[in-house]
Amino acid sequence: MDIRIDDLQGDAIIALLRDHKAELALHSPPDSCHALDLDGLRRPEVTFWSVWEAAELLGCGALKELDPAHGEIKSMRTVRGHARKGVATRLMRHILQEARRRDYRRLSLETGSMAVFEPARALYGRFGFEACGPFADYVEDPYSMFMTIAL
Repeated sequence: MDIRIDDLQGDAIIALLRDHKAELALHSPPDSCHALDLDGLRRPEVTFWSVWEAAELLGCGALKELDPAHGEIKSMRTVRGHARKGVATRLMRHILQEARRRDYRRLSLETGSMAVFEPARALYGRFGFEACGPFADYVEDPYSMFMTIAL
């Protein structure tokens, strides 16, 4: 697997992110969907990676700097057909390594609270993330679960 910084211009990554937002919309009302759009992912405080095997896209994820000591994981997604193959685990290791390289003291994320998001919450839990309250500009939301890890 090759993890590389992505400029969000390729058709495959644009389609994956479109699918990601569409699937989130199936499970959460619009005010509870916090996935960034392409412009949001292209902002200078966001580093976006895609995961490839040869010419095949396997997944993606991003790290947003909230402040010099705190980062947020955004847009973690594995391509259908590649789930349970270690894509998300490999990407999580990469993002955690980068957060530590940047000397962040904390890394946080928002994910869904419904059963369909249990695999994601389990992945984050395996890496040591724990439930927390809202951070940054988030507010309490029955459709959201907030998680964090001290680095």
